[in-house]
Amino acid sequence: MASSKDRQRKLARAKYDRQQARRADRERRRRRISAGVGATLAVLLIVVGGAWIGGAFDSDEPADTTAADVCLWTPQNAQTNPNLKEVGTPPTKDLPQEGTETMTVTTDKGEPIVVSLDVASAPCAAASFTHLAGRAFFDNTECHELTTEGALRCGDPSGTGQGGPTYSFYDENLPALPEPAPSASAAPAAEVVYPKGTVALIGNPKGSNGSQFLIFHKDFTPTGEPQYSIIGQVTGGLDTLAAIAKIPTVDDSAGNKVKPKNKITIKTLTIGAAASAAPSASAQS
Repeated sequence: MASSKDRQRKLARAKYDRQQARRADRERRRRRISAGVGATLAVLLIVVGGAWIGGAFDSDEPADTTAADVCLWTPQNAQTNPNLKEVGTPPTKDLPQEGTETMTVTTDKGEPIVVSLDVASAPCAAASFTHLAGRAFFDNTECHELTTEGALRCGDPSGTGQGGPTYSFYDENLPALPEPAPSASAAPAAEVVYPKGTVALIGNPKGSNGSQFLIFHKDFTPTGEPQYSIIGQVTGGLDTLAAIAKIPTVDDSAGNKVKPKNKITIKTLTIGAAASAAPSASAQS
């Protein structure tokens, strides 16, 4: 799926091409007028034409210096889904599109879980999480599932799996399934789609992302097409994640045994500049 960044670059390019075409058409009209003027107006044309070419009579539209949209945010209706929380929307322009940023998730279960957000591959997800973190959206919320796929599910203040902000955005960094081995005898070790420590978005429905995210505490490879867009990787706090993964689960309201028996609370979730320090020992285990 094409990213929002790719789509917006194409829109900006198309707009630029249209502007250039209009300017070229105006220039052709000017040349035809100049060529058809009689010799008796030659002197006048030298004076007036010089001013014209210099732009004194130019009715060109002002140069478009407006930055192109990097991300698009699709409104969601809190009246039809009361689990949504109104916190405004992130900017659409002048957003970081390179490098990484550090997300720190402090829970009540041990040392903080530190995540390197991949801004280059998921700029809109990074912009959204930065926006939400700046409004304390995640603070004092519950991670309401330990999924059967081996991930901790967080980011829904309602704890229902239906909550989030009043906007959504599309997938940016969906992984691909590994290519099948040419023969069973020469099959290499299977490539993992979501390695332990991967942080990914979970949309409801798929591809309609908001604030909910998964932190995988073990390797996971789906049997079908990948469903979760990757936004980063844990660089510290894997020991905390491993301890959380050992919490027993009980049935949730739908009868699925995925609800942690002991409540898991995000105290704070903050986003700052990428740390220059080496990953902790727990991240390298």
